[in-house]
Amino acid sequence: MSGSTMDNGVSVVVGERCQRCQAITQMTAEEAAAMIPNGATVGFSGFTPAGAAKAVPSALAERAQALHDKGEEFGIRVLTGASTGKYLDEALAQAGAINWRAPYQSSATLRKRINTQESRFVDLHLSHVPQMMEFGFFGEMDYAVVEATDVTHDGRIYLSTSGGASPSYLRHAKKVFVELNRFHSTRLAECHDVAILPPPPHRSPIPIHHPLSKMGTPFATVDPKKIVGVIENNASDGVAPFTPPDEVSQKIAGHVIRFLLDEMKAGRIPADFLPLQSGVGNVANAVMAGLGESSDVPPFYMYSEVFQDALVDLMANGSLLGASCTSLTLSDEQMQRVYSDMDFFAPKIVIRPQELSNNPGVIRRMGVIAINTAIEVDIYGHANSTHICGTRLMNGIGGSGDFMRNAYLSIFVAPSVAKGGAISAIVPMVSHCDHSEHDVQIVVTDQGLADLRGLGPIQRAHTLIENCAHPDYRAYLHQYVADAPCGHLKHDLDKCFELHRRFIETGSMKEA
Repeated sequence: MSGSTMDNGVSVVVGERCQRCQAITQMTAEEAAAMIPNGATVGFSGFTPAGAAKAVPSALAERAQALHDKGEEFGIRVLTGASTGKYLDEALAQAGAINWRAPYQSSATLRKRINTQESRFVDLHLSHVPQMMEFGFFGEMDYAVVEATDVTHDGRIYLSTSGGASPSYLRHAKKVFVELNRFHSTRLAECHDVAILPPPPHRSPIPIHHPLSKMGTPFATVDPKKIVGVIENNASDGVAPFTPPDEVSQKIAGHVIRFLLDEMKAGRIPADFLPLQSGVGNVANAVMAGLGESSDVPPFYMYSEVFQDALVDLMANGSLLGASCTSLTLSDEQMQRVYSDMDFFAPKIVIRPQELSNNPGVIRRMGVIAINTAIEVDIYGHANSTHICGTRLMNGIGGSGDFMRNAYLSIFVAPSVAKGGAISAIVPMVSHCDHSEHDVQIVVTDQGLADLRGLGPIQRAHTLIENCAHPDYRAYLHQYVADAPCGHLKHDLDKCFELHRRFIETGSMKEA
């Protein structure tokens, strides 16, 4: 066996056939990248950096840069499960190789290109992507590049650390490259539950009645004739460990935990609790860690998208009984901890395609409590998850809409201020609305918690201002409500974006 290491640090092994895929050609990442033409639509595995293709997109970025240096055009249309990592979105964006992107991203370079219209971006609910692929909403898929721990001659693809949209991409791509990743445990197959729903109107109820229910197979499938080649590598997902919760995150977590305990005492949450969903990030990690540390919270399950670092500790100490997800988004240290004790962890984790992990019917049936992060919330409870000042994309809506619209309890969390107090998270009117007042029940900041259930508009406004707005902005917001013309929603269309305009003009929402 011979091997080589690319400049980006991805080790690629060549020169030997996979023992279980004797009929499949092995090739280098560079050879695979050379086959993908300008303008191709490519579906990559990955949901966060977890399970994202690495070797081929890195080689594709190098090829694109070389072509651009010679004055030749090269760019592709990119579909994934959600965001990815440095080997895919960031590498391709730095090379100017992404012409079109869906459904979600978190790359700093790609974000800049999207906000300058150099790359077109389609922001989508993640549960919708597989069905859109099925019905050709994106056109034909030329190639799929999917990371796996194993592949067989008859087309069984054993996915690595994410399900995402990979099963659908394998089904619809004309040609397939499989990245065989030796870093990840082959025992991940014990966690995967792969199924593709039949097209409507011929769908039966989804037989997932518990977070650990399984309905499919431990592998995805593909017509083996479509597999162009296998590329081996041994790169980790490269997920950065989360920093310890800061004071703001801990305060938000404390408010959420007290609210959930009060709901349980009032009988609105059953004594054995309900499954939880939590978004990505330090605040989400802080909330989950806090729940696990509370002796008053019973052991619970999760029905969520992302399994993060904090959940490993909770599962190990018995606070988390089991988790359904679509990705193991773990730092290398926590990933190795899971791999070293798969007898314990594997039976407690289910990894699903996002069409199942984010399915509205399943979320509603199980009574999931959903906790997601907002950029800003207005005084009537509309939430913005995606755009700064209504124009500049951050990452995308992701799966927050899938869960918030169908949750038993929909909770949005955010720091009350950002940039040292220059930005208020509570504003008169959101500059971009991703989640309407009809979907937002609870809003939490470091200042406190606003329970909006059953409140009329003016009650919602005063509750949000008093409980969630930073003291520096409360007087302004109360005055806005008092001065606005009367209506079901009191708004002054001349002043509703005054805070945003002031920030654009002066760098702060505060009055000078």
